This record gives sequence, C-alpha cells and structure tokens, in this order.
Amino acid sequence: MKETQINGYGDVHEKEKNGCHIANEKDVEAVEHEEVDAVQEAMGNFGRWQLLVCVAISLVKFPVAWHQLAIVFMAPKQSFNCTAPSHSETKDQCLVNFNGTLTECTEWEFDRSIFPETIISQWSLVCHRSHYANIQQSVLMFGVLLGNIFFGSLADRYGRKIPLMISVVLQIVSGIGCAIVPWFPALLILKLLSAMATGGTMVTSYVICMEIVGSKWRAAITVLYQIPYSLGHMTLSGLSFWFRHWQHLQLAITIPSILLLGYWWVVPESPRWLIAVGKQRAACKILQKAANVNKVKSKDIPDMVRKHCLHQNSKRTASDHKASFPDLFRTPNMRIKSLAIFFNWLVCGMGLFGMTQYIGQVGGDIFVNFAVSGAIQIPGNFLSWWAMSTLGRKITLISSNTTAGIASLLLVMVSAETAWLRLLLACFGIVGMSVSFTTVYLFSGELFPTVVRNIGVGTSSMCARIGSMVAPFVVSLGLIKGWLPPIVFGTLPLMGAVLCFFLPETTGCTLPETLQDGEDFGKKQKKSKKQKEAEAEAVL
Repeated sequence: MKETQINGYGDVHEKEKNGCHIANEKDVEAVEHEEVDAVQEAMGNFGRWQLLVCVAISLVKFPVAWHQLAIVFMAPKQSFNCTAPSHSETKDQCLVNFNGTLTECTEWEFDRSIFPETIISQWSLVCHRSHYANIQQSVLMFGVLLGNIFFGSLADRYGRKIPLMISVVLQIVSGIGCAIVPWFPALLILKLLSAMATGGTMVTSYVICMEIVGSKWRAAITVLYQIPYSLGHMTLSGLSFWFRHWQHLQLAITIPSILLLGYWWVVPESPRWLIAVGKQRAACKILQKAANVNKVKSKDIPDMVRKHCLHQNSKRTASDHKASFPDLFRTPNMRIKSLAIFFNWLVCGMGLFGMTQYIGQVGGDIFVNFAVSGAIQIPGNFLSWWAMSTLGRKITLISSNTTAGIASLLLVMVSAETAWLRLLLACFGIVGMSVSFTTVYLFSGELFPTVVRNIGVGTSSMCARIGSMVAPFVVSLGLIKGWLPPIVFGTLPLMGAVLCFFLPETTGCTLPETLQDGEDFGKKQKKSKKQKEAEAEAVL
C-alpha cells in the first residue's frame, strides 16, 4: 500500500489502495461509517444529462433486435419441390422413386413468390440439411453469450466505452461480411462474430446506463431500455418487406450501425469505473460536465470523489470472503432459489425467441404478424413496470408466465384457418414472455446477495442464452407434429410459474448482502408468521 495525496482534481501523488486513492488513515476512520456516493451527489439521480446519454445509448438496441431476430426473414418457412433426379415416377420433397429405387433428392426448386432468395434456398438447407438453419440461430445465441462474457470482462478491465466501440466496429465489419460471403461455413463464423459484437453492445451499454442513474431510477431505466428493442422488432418487419433478398436485408440491418461510431464523441466513460481504478481527474471532469447540464448546485466534486474512495476502501477491508459460483448452491434455501430463478431465465430465453420465430408459422401475412408482435410488446413494457411496482416481482412473474403458457397451449386447439385468433394467441404468448424477461432480470438482481450478485445474474443470463439456442429446434418440432412447439412453449412457462412459489417477494425489501443474508432471505417471513401465530395463541 502506497501513500498518496490528492489535489483538487483527484490527481495521485503517492499512496494507492484498491484503485481508489486516500490521504491518510484518519480520513479513512472519519468516513468508515459514512455512506458516500460522489457520482449521484455530484450530478443528481436523474437529469437532462443522464436522459441524453441513456437515449443515445438505447439506439444500440435497434441493431441488437435486428441481428437477433432477422433469422425469421432470412430463413423463413419456404415451400420446395424436388427437381433432381429427373424423370422420376413419383415425387415428394426429399425422396423420389427413381427407376424403382427410392433415391434422395439432390436439387430442389423453391417458392420465391415472397422471398426471392433466403439462406435456405441459397444453400439448399432442406431435408437432411434442414438442421443447419437451426444451427445458425443457435450459433447466433451462443455468440451473444460469448460476447456478454468477453466484452463484460473487457469492460471491467479497460472501461465501458472502449469495449462498446470495439463491439460496434466488429458488428459493422462482420455484418457486412455475412452479406457477401459465398460459403455457408464462413457465414456461420461471421454470424458468430456478429453475435459476439451484439452481446458486447448489450452488456456495455446497459452497464453505462445503470452506473450513471440513481438507484431509484434503475428499475424504470431497465424497463424503458427495452422499448428501443421493441421498436427495432417492429421496424425489422418494414426492412424485411423492402429488402426481401436475405443479403440485402443483412446489409440493411448492418449499415445503420455506422452511425453508432459517433458514440466516441457522445457517450462518456462511466465515472464509477474511473473512480474505481483511480482516475479521479477524468471522473471529476465528467461529473462536473453532468452537474452543469443538470443545473445541480455547485459542489466540491473533487472532495466528494475523495470521500467516495475512502468509504469504498473501508468497505473492502471489512468485506466477506471471496464468494464463488458453488456458493449459489451450498445452502438449502439458496439452492432452491437459484435453481428456480435459473429455470425461469431459461424459459424466458426459449419462450421469447422461440415464439417470435414461431409467429411466422401461425398463418397470415408474416410481415404483419411480426410487426404486431413487436408493437404489442411496447405496452407490455409499461405493463411490467406498473405490475412490478404495484403487484410485486413474484406475482408479476407468476402471472406473466401463466398468461404465456395458457396462450401457447390454446394454439393447439385453434385451427390453421383461424389465422387472426392464432396471431392473437401468439402475441399474448410473446407479451407474457416479454414481461417475464423484464421481471426476472430485476428479480434476480434483488434476490442474490451482494457478494454473489454478479455471479448469480451472469449465470442467469447464460441460462437465457441456452434457452435461446434451443428455441429454433423446438420450433422445428412443428415439422414432425404441428402441435409440438405450442405444447413445449406452453408447458415450460407454467412450470416456471410453479417454481416462483419457492421464491420470496423482493419488492421494498432490504437487499441481502452476505451469504448468510441470502440463505435467510425468505425464511424470515415464514418465521415471523409463526411467531405471530404463537403470540395469538398465547393471548387466547
């Protein structure tokens, strides 16, 4: 531990401790029990500056939605007929009776009335090659998972801004490469890189927003942050209507990302990260600019930053032992809660992306269906905000899962001729999953104790990506039996709703800090109820 002296701008002269710089031990003792949040005190919980930054960053959600959901139009359900071997006596889609011998087809003719060229028609991904289209979607979701991990790690080491810019550049380069590559294996590799970039933009942009707004606004920002994604969902329908060739559509969803290069001049580095790594001078400049835009009364920002560092250092010295992944399952109550919330994340990942892809098979116009499914998510975002605040996280998650499950199961009983009703039920399923996704994100953030919160939420996100990777294969079950996908998409959310009964309500509760807090969280409510019953019996 080195000795340091901090001048008016937070410059370091000598002593360093855990990234934050301190003046002397007396200062440490003076602020040891004092809560100091220099970031929020300097620029306010939420003002014009935070609004401008969050709105600018939220634009990244448009290409996130486009790249994740474009598979619906790039590899849609497409009719085809076998054309080779020719001169066959009887013909079906995959096998022909050629000179008395059952032979596999080698060439096909595709229906190009709606889409002149798709990934399926260009590389003949049908019959024994039909699983390759699903592999592409799974590669995409796996790439998002890798991007979350890789760029999340970079964000902790090099700041939030630089990884965000790297992911934007990678998204542009790999996205354009996907449109011009002539080989399907190369397409899979470039799709993986594009998905990693998408995952990188997701994690870094969200972290920046969360680190500049006050705690009271984080729930609202989490919900409102999803609206650009829903708008991207809607606009993808329009883009795919105008650009029906899959390569043209790929370029259409990639080129707008060039505008995001302007983030280098618009988006600031996270002041919290700058303070954490000892760059107080840079943090003070950003905080001062934010305070000026928000018209916050003049304060001694360098002094607040110094006290913030002192307080964080005092907390680190008294922190628990380093927690790890096994701690999520070490004790009975934590194990039940972890498994229940992980399963719900898996259901949300599978249900939301699976139902979005399945909507292309419910009948009717695919462009209208897709646009409606995106538009209806916007009121769903506001509904989840209201429900989480009014009904609580637990009831909201149970209700949304149940709604999605029942809507999906009802699809089994509705005939294909009633396209409008099937579309309505599919939209209810998507909205239910959308509300569940928003709710489970906040729920898990409040459920896990502080010492394993990042591990818990990170593992939860991995479960969602696993669900997303499996989703296209569930949709493909419709080729075997048309009722199989709705059954799967209906049963799993209902199972998730049942598991929610093992979770405690977190709305308005003091968040658990230690592993013991996490184990006791939820037990105390039951104990308190028993005590009340015992007291009532004693009175009688």
